[in-house]
Amino acid sequence: MISAQRYADAVRPVLDRLVDTQTEAVDRAADLIAGGLRAGGVLQAFGAGHSEAFAAELVARAGGLVPTNRLSLHDLVLHGDAPRDVLADPKLERDPAVAHQLYALAAPQPRDVFVVASQSGINGSVVELATLVKERGHPLIAVTSVEHTARVAPRHPSGHRLADLADVVLDNGAPYGDALLPLEGGGAVCAVSSVTAALLAQLLTAEVVRRFHQAGEVPPIYLSANVPGGDEHNLALESRYAGRLRRTA
Repeated sequence: MISAQRYADAVRPVLDRLVDTQTEAVDRAADLIAGGLRAGGVLQAFGAGHSEAFAAELVARAGGLVPTNRLSLHDLVLHGDAPRDVLADPKLERDPAVAHQLYALAAPQPRDVFVVASQSGINGSVVELATLVKERGHPLIAVTSVEHTARVAPRHPSGHRLADLADVVLDNGAPYGDALLPLEGGGAVCAVSSVTAALLAQLLTAEVVRRFHQAGEVPPIYLSANVPGGDEHNLALESRYAGRLRRTA
């Protein structure tokens, strides 16, 4: 029988396994991010579809890193010149061409580090952005389901998957199809990739902060805007990156 308790019971071992198996990859990813940020770079995070949740977990939140940007398909309209109805296309994330617009709108600097999240790791915008990132010489961290991506054919003309291009691959531990609880008549319910992505984002944040401390430096961390002094603290830190951080509602 499907229930909240059954889902909770299924999620716990996935989270435990992620912590047990991804420590080395998290360390390597944190080295790349901390190195870029300490050199004045910004962390650029992208995810399409529900993988946007991973980018949102890293960017502009209390207890998180200040020098971060969230790239989104919505940028095509909010910051570019695409008509609003382009976002009505459910297959937009499969279009490699949009990656070039996203990269141009982000206007990254050479020291910026990219982290790209995709459960399947096969759609055109994701793989094309990863390709551009590597061609421009940026470090690239991928967050994907190793099980899922291995079982599906790439949609990018190159035949590459996101994991093929990354300097570090973080396995989100989600199964093929993402959902954990099988249904008697076929299919499954209750996805897990957003839960594990949130955990990975916070593990990365913790390890990046640890590297700042080890270097004797104060990490640029947000306070909650809903505590006294939060706005002033955050604005002072954001001013160090004037014109480089996009913050929208």
